[in-house]
Amino acid sequence: MGNYETFSKRKKRLANAGKTEIYQYEDLPDTFRVQVVYIWRDALGRFYIPGDYSSVAAAASNIFWETIHDTIAKETGLFYLGKVEQSIDARCVHYLQSASTEGALDIIELSFRVIDRFVRKKLPDLYPQGCGICLLPDAAIEDLNHRFKEHGIGYQYGNGILFQIDSQFLHAEAVKPALTLLNTKGFEGPAQEFMDAFDHFRHGKNKEAADAALKSFESTMKAICAKRKWTYDSKATAKPLLDILITKGLIPISMESHFTGLRVAMESGLPTIRNTSSGHGQGPVPRELPEHFAAYALHLLAANIVFLIEAEKVLK
Repeated sequence: MGNYETFSKRKKRLANAGKTEIYQYEDLPDTFRVQVVYIWRDALGRFYIPGDYSSVAAAASNIFWETIHDTIAKETGLFYLGKVEQSIDARCVHYLQSASTEGALDIIELSFRVIDRFVRKKLPDLYPQGCGICLLPDAAIEDLNHRFKEHGIGYQYGNGILFQIDSQFLHAEAVKPALTLLNTKGFEGPAQEFMDAFDHFRHGKNKEAADAALKSFESTMKAICAKRKWTYDSKATAKPLLDILITKGLIPISMESHFTGLRVAMESGLPTIRNTSSGHGQGPVPRELPEHFAAYALHLLAANIVFLIEAEKVLK
């Protein structure tokens, strides 16, 4: 069935929609940790008690688990994880469920590096079902990153490591300031659309995310026009709204050529993504918007919102 949004998840998502922080980094909920265990079992296979197996596949599965267990135990200065009477895989699960956030992230990173590199390398020589593997490495990594986003946890796995999302420049320098600036009177509409865009993105709804991103940018410009009592068409889209802001001096004349480039970037960025991918129908065959396009739309949106609101504050 894949990832399914239950009633309780949907209720929690809607309740959190108005919060001003997208990601948190300090807490790994119990439900998230359990979901990681499910991925482990599908992507690493079963652990077989020595003597109970004879196949190469089963032996390989044991090596995957032992590599994770022994590496984490050694690096944390322990003789073993969990309880001595437990099997190796159960010890790993015990450690994940009981460790601090940093400890849990350590074993998650290592385990997915094993899945990404060791399991991937061994799979051509294995009969996956023979050791219980039913989830291929790429799908396992995708599932983990989806769970991070689903719980609003600001980490992703890629290229062998876990990294904080806000260690990416645009998130730290554009997204967070945009959230703060929108959380003021007069910007309630674009703020809600901005949060909707990230909420869609967290749940893998990339076309909806890009669509909400453009709506939020356009609504920000309309909110500025309303605040300044500038006449504008309530149905206006990005280009005519940008024209108004340039004409009214929100974008300084001395920098007009620079911000003409900004307008071109917007016209060939967010509007094009939205108009060609989700805003005007997708035809008889559903089209998927790649995640990196949606991420680009959200970051481009955030950077421009920050500029417009800050520029309005200092405009005479």
